[in-house]
Amino acid sequence: MADQAGPTKTISDFEAKLTEADKTVASFEKDDRTLGHMVRGVLRNYPTIIPTLILVLAILGFGLIANNFLKLGTLSLVLQQVTVTGIIAIAQTVIILTAGIDLSVGVILVLSAIIMGRLATEDNALGAMIGQSGLQVPIAILIGIGFGTLMGWINGVLVTYLKLPPFIVTLGTLSIFTYFKLWYSKSETVRADVIEKKASALLWFGNDLHFGQASITFGGIALIVLASVVWYMLARTAWGRHVHAMGDDPDAALLAGINTSWTLVSVYTFAGFICGLGAWISIGRVGSVSPIAFETINLDSITAVVIGGTSLFGGRGSIIGSVLGAMIVGVFFTGLSLARFDSILQYLAAGCLVIFAVALDQWLRRASQ
Repeated sequence: MADQAGPTKTISDFEAKLTEADKTVASFEKDDRTLGHMVRGVLRNYPTIIPTLILVLAILGFGLIANNFLKLGTLSLVLQQVTVTGIIAIAQTVIILTAGIDLSVGVILVLSAIIMGRLATEDNALGAMIGQSGLQVPIAILIGIGFGTLMGWINGVLVTYLKLPPFIVTLGTLSIFTYFKLWYSKSETVRADVIEKKASALLWFGNDLHFGQASITFGGIALIVLASVVWYMLARTAWGRHVHAMGDDPDAALLAGINTSWTLVSVYTFAGFICGLGAWISIGRVGSVSPIAFETINLDSITAVVIGGTSLFGGRGSIIGSVLGAMIVGVFFTGLSLARFDSILQYLAAGCLVIFAVALDQWLRRASQ
């Protein structure tokens, strides 16, 4: 039996049905962003805004309560005082961007300086090989920087391949490098007069340029140049993008094809190189080489980095902000001293700034949630 065909529907039948369809236009819920949310977003994208404002307000505030603070000579003195801290803060920033930390940067700095000072001024086997009481200063400097780089590489290898927390690794190498510092230096200081007589080139970064009442040392210029170079490396190179990616999400960075092991080792190695360079600059700043110098620079550098807006959780930060953070600490210390406040208030101010900066970082992290 043949199938019976159903009634054929025409185009007009479909058009008739369209009149019964829902004519409501599709709409999407708008993101009701509050003012606080937008402010968090801006500060997260531009982390140097807060340290810049704090620095400006601190300078103006101390200019009102402290005599002679706003003079160019005083402000240039602040830059000289924070030069070494700023350089070590740059090294610390690169590491903290990977969500790590290095507690050994201070002893790497001092041990590298001791190696430079002793090799250039004292009798040693290397100098005897070339018929001199000490090595030529350029060779001593290169060896010192080389050892700083080596110590940074050791930290990187231990963190990367032993899969240990950076805090634990660098806490351990802090003690190990301290032993070598005291053993090699024999707990003795290389005096300024000896360096001036036998290796005056070690003091080169202590020379300064005068501009009226203001002056800037070659060490201060080196800080500015180094900050600019490292900023470019982090902001404009593939290596810098890999560093930020690792700090933000190491698993995602690995899945994206980034060689995370090599990148992490290179970060600690580069930080060691910066500490080695800072060792030469520190000799020019202080004039001598002492095994007990810069004992607080570990915490000072971390303070500068945190105040400068770099997140301790990694992935977000700024080299310029870290230098500004070092300047802020220097301004507070100098301003409180000139205003004749008790010197212990300096530590209170630094502690309050750190707590404020970490609280601000937590607030900013909620901008992406």
